[in-house]
Amino acid sequence: MSTSYKKPLYIVMAATAVFASCITKKYQQPTIGQTDRLYRDTTITDTLSIANLPATQLFTDTVLQNLIQEGIRENLDLKTAVERINEAQANLQQSKAAFLPSLSGSATATRAKQSAAGLNFPPEFANSINLKTTTFQAALNTSWEADIWGKLSSAKRAALASLLQTDAAKRAVQTQLVANIANTYYNLLALDQQLAVTQQTLKNRIADVETMKDLKEGAIVTGAAVVQSEANRYAAEVTIPDLKQNIRETENALSILLARTPGAIKRASLSDQKPYSALQLGLPSQLLKNRPDVQQAEYAFRSAFENTNLARTYFYPALTITAQGGVSSLRIRNLFDNSIFYNIVGGLTQPIFNKGQNKARLRIAQAQQKEAYYTFQQSLLTAGQEVSNALYSYQNAVEKQNTRSMQLQALEKSVTYTKELLRYSSSTNYTDVLTSEQSLLAAQLSSVNDRLQELQSIVNLYRSLGGGWK
Repeated sequence: MSTSYKKPLYIVMAATAVFASCITKKYQQPTIGQTDRLYRDTTITDTLSIANLPATQLFTDTVLQNLIQEGIRENLDLKTAVERINEAQANLQQSKAAFLPSLSGSATATRAKQSAAGLNFPPEFANSINLKTTTFQAALNTSWEADIWGKLSSAKRAALASLLQTDAAKRAVQTQLVANIANTYYNLLALDQQLAVTQQTLKNRIADVETMKDLKEGAIVTGAAVVQSEANRYAAEVTIPDLKQNIRETENALSILLARTPGAIKRASLSDQKPYSALQLGLPSQLLKNRPDVQQAEYAFRSAFENTNLARTYFYPALTITAQGGVSSLRIRNLFDNSIFYNIVGGLTQPIFNKGQNKARLRIAQAQQKEAYYTFQQSLLTAGQEVSNALYSYQNAVEKQNTRSMQLQALEKSVTYTKELLRYSSSTNYTDVLTSEQSLLAAQLSSVNDRLQELQSIVNLYRSLGGGWK
């Protein structure tokens, strides 16, 4: 090709590239203002975050560590998320293959008979002409669409964003799974502790009944005190079946998370747990790279952005090149004797009237892009809310435990004093003992809940910061 022909060709190609860049836009990460205010009333300047800790470092209980590893290995929701990744990978491979020409092969045998009248031969020749023919043909067919306006590129980028979205979704499932296993495990330990407290209380109240009977015989208390002590004993005893049922149901729930059949769970005790104390949050902006669900929402927006690009390309002509080549003969034995044929066709297809489909496709894509952007914003705000809630819950749990410790000490003294007064003084009655014992049991059970709140707040803070998948 001479230089005089090359120059106009380069100009056309350059102009086409510039025009194509105006049709499809380059993706940029959406900007979110005031990310530094995501954690309410909390100013962070340190980039260290517990989200970067492995679960084995945050949770020191080796039993819990093993349960988490088992859950990551066996959980069915996580396995389902992995299969969704495989689906997205296949879609991405398909979008990449769209850049290549298609190729298909065909082999045909055609039997045809012409109409003598339709051929308009003279009558004297009509009977002497063979109107039946058999044609044998073997051919290769190929077709290729040039990605002039970025249609195929946009489709590939959308497929890639969808793949990254499914990967982020899998990591979000894992993060939630780790939190669910830890929270359920801690809940199980708390129920064990509450059951132990209630069973010990029951033993104490059974002894109280015998004491009241002895005091009645000594004419220190009346029969009403004996009946009240018995009622107090049964009030504690009746809660034990409910606690055992809650333990069983919690074991079953944890078994499902581990993809086990429902059954008993080996575990430590609540008193053995050592909460992680160095609770660093990191900068709020780090949620964008630590929270898988926030990343998932951003990739969904990116996919919608590329789909909008794709929708724009449908307004412009498509350049398609098709080719066919092979061999054809009226006799199969002569199929490869001077029977080669081929044809090449290049054409532009410009949409003119398409029943409004192209406009509707673009409007739908633009609306879906806005929806995805709002969802991304919402996911980031929700992440900040969850961090703030979990941190405040932890601080409250620690504060309550200090106060609860003093409450328990006072109630234990109250029970001891009222029992002693009941033995040696007429200034009190069994109602005072009953009230102090009931208050003590309630405080003991609440103390277990305070401890549970502390442990679960750490788990929730870890999850809300994006920990559990690294």
